[in-house]
Amino acid sequence: MKAIRSLSPLAIIGVTVILGQGVTRAIAQQAQQPPATIASAMDREISIVEKEVVEAAEAMPEDKFNFSPEGLSLHGSDYKGVRTFALQVKHIGASNYILWSGVTGDKFPQDYLGGNGPESLKTKAEIIKFLKDSFALGHKAAATLTTENMLQSPGHGKSTRLHLVAFAATHAFNHYGQMVEYLRMNGIVPPASRTPSN
Repeated sequence: MKAIRSLSPLAIIGVTVILGQGVTRAIAQQAQQPPATIASAMDREISIVEKEVVEAAEAMPEDKFNFSPEGLSLHGSDYKGVRTFALQVKHIGASNYILWSGVTGDKFPQDYLGGNGPESLKTKAEIIKFLKDSFALGHKAAATLTTENMLQSPGHGKSTRLHLVAFAATHAFNHYGQMVEYLRMNGIVPPASRTPSN
């Protein structure tokens, strides 16, 4: 407040004009953006989890892609039979297809059943492509949502379109947490937790 009092009247007018222009620009930018819709809101949620999951998958070196904490034989732990890192990633992709294909009407490939995706996917590149393709289907599913249809079932089961789209994102975040632990067990800081110097 003292600093403002020490300004000349002309300087105060200049500051007021500059601040006013900034507010005017912010309002104009908001006015240019299309209003939010249920489709755009859900698409944003999918984009958030997609970024985290894909970056975490890409951060794991290929030679560690089949890592599982079961191999660490930690005293007092029980990791017997848990998914490998690769299976965590494939599971997210397969689950995305299961949930979002019901909304889009896309044919669900039978070799995705069982929750771990196609057994034919072995390399890091193949698995990450599968993951990315599954999120592309999520964006397609989100785009179908309207206020008129979001609470309707897409024709199978009792789940609504909105629930299927949202649940896939929630489910992916659950497995993202496990991927983060696997990365840290291998001395890798997850991309979302890195500072600019990492």
